[in-house]
Amino acid sequence: MDFNKLINRKDTGSIKWDKAERLFGSKDVLPMWVADMDFDNPDPVKDALTNMIRNEVLGYTFPKDSLYQSIVNWQAEHHGMDLKPDHISFSPGVLSSIAVVVQAFTQEGDGVLIHDPVYTPFSSMVKKNNRKVFRSNLKISNNKYVMDFEDIDEQMSQHEVKLFILSNPHNPGGRVWSREELDKLVTLCIKNNVLLISDEIHSDLVYSPNEMVSPVTLKEEYKKWVITLHSATKTFNLAGVKASFIIVLDRKLKAKIKAIQQQTELDIINSFGMCATEAAFSQSADWHGELIQYLDKNRKQIIDFFDKELPDVEYMVPESTYLFWFDASTLNLESSKIRKAFAETGKIGLNDGLSYGSNAPEFMRLNFAVPKVVLSEGLTRIKNVFDAYNIKHTESD
Repeated sequence: MDFNKLINRKDTGSIKWDKAERLFGSKDVLPMWVADMDFDNPDPVKDALTNMIRNEVLGYTFPKDSLYQSIVNWQAEHHGMDLKPDHISFSPGVLSSIAVVVQAFTQEGDGVLIHDPVYTPFSSMVKKNNRKVFRSNLKISNNKYVMDFEDIDEQMSQHEVKLFILSNPHNPGGRVWSREELDKLVTLCIKNNVLLISDEIHSDLVYSPNEMVSPVTLKEEYKKWVITLHSATKTFNLAGVKASFIIVLDRKLKAKIKAIQQQTELDIINSFGMCATEAAFSQSADWHGELIQYLDKNRKQIIDFFDKELPDVEYMVPESTYLFWFDASTLNLESSKIRKAFAETGKIGLNDGLSYGSNAPEFMRLNFAVPKVVLSEGLTRIKNVFDAYNIKHTESD
C-alpha cells in the first residue's frame, strides 16, 4: 500500500474537503480535522465491492454467516473476545447504536454520564433523546488524561445516572485506558447500577507498547454491565459505507436493544456495508498492519516537530488514534477565537477544544492520517500561527 499517494478528494462530496471553505472561511484552508483518512482503501475491500456490483443483483440482503465469522475472528485475535454470532447486532453507525441503547435503558429525564473532553456527539445524542447529560472532567497527569473516579462515583450517586458512555480509546486525547482504570470504572458502574457503553471504534488504531483492553473481557460478571460498540469503518477508512455492530454478551440486555432496533428499523446495514466489513476484517489485515506503521511514523514526526520547533507548546502523545491533541494557550487568545486564528493565519482547519466540552477550551485536534508531504505542510502552517502571534505579543510588550 502506498500511503504517500496523494488523492484528490475535492468535489467528491467529502465532508472533510468540500465543507472546509464553509466551515473555516477560506478555500485555501488545508483540512486536517474530521476523523477520516486521506488514504486509499484496502484492495480486498474495493475488489469485493466491485465484484458485488458487477455480479450481484442489489436486492434485499441479510448478514451471511461469513460476515459474522469475520467479526468473531477479528475480535478474538485483536481484542481477546470470545464471541458467538448471536452476540453481534448490526447497526448503521455507532451513533445510531448509542441512540438505541439510550432509548432501551433510560427514560426521558434520566442522566447519562460522559467524560469532558470527549467526542462531541456523545452529548448531542443524549440531548436529542431528551436525557440529561452530566460530565466528569478528565484530569491531566504527566501530559495524559486520567479519570477522576471520586467525581465519577459522586455524580453517579447524586444524579439519576443510568448510563456511562466511554470513549475507549479516548477521542480526542488518544489515551488507551489501562486494565486497572477500566476495572475501577466498571466497579463504580455496578455499585451505582449504571450500564457502561464502551465505544471502541478506535480500538484497532493503537501504538506499541500500549495495549487496548475491552472492559467486557475483564471479568465474567461484567458481561451484564458492558455494551460494546465497534465498526470496521474507522480502522479501514470506510466511514461513508455506514456500518457498525453492537456486541452484547448478556441475553437480557440484548433483548432490550433488539426491541428498540426493531421499532426503529435500526437493526440492519446495507449490502455495501456488509460486503466491505467482511472484506476488511477477513482479508485486509496486512493493510491494517502497514497502516499502523505509517501512522506511527507520522505520530513520531509530529512529536519531533513540536519538540524542536514549538518547545513551549504542550501536547499529549497519542497512544492510539490518528488524532494529535495539543494546547494552544500560548497564543493568548480567547478560546472561542483559536480555531479562527488557525484558519485565517495558518490556513489550516483543525477541531477546537470547545467542541469537546468546557474542560479543554484551548486545545486543538489535528488529524494526521494523511500522506507525509501533507503532514509536513500542515505542521508548517501550525508553526506559522504560533510564530505570528508570538511576534504580535513581542511587539505589544
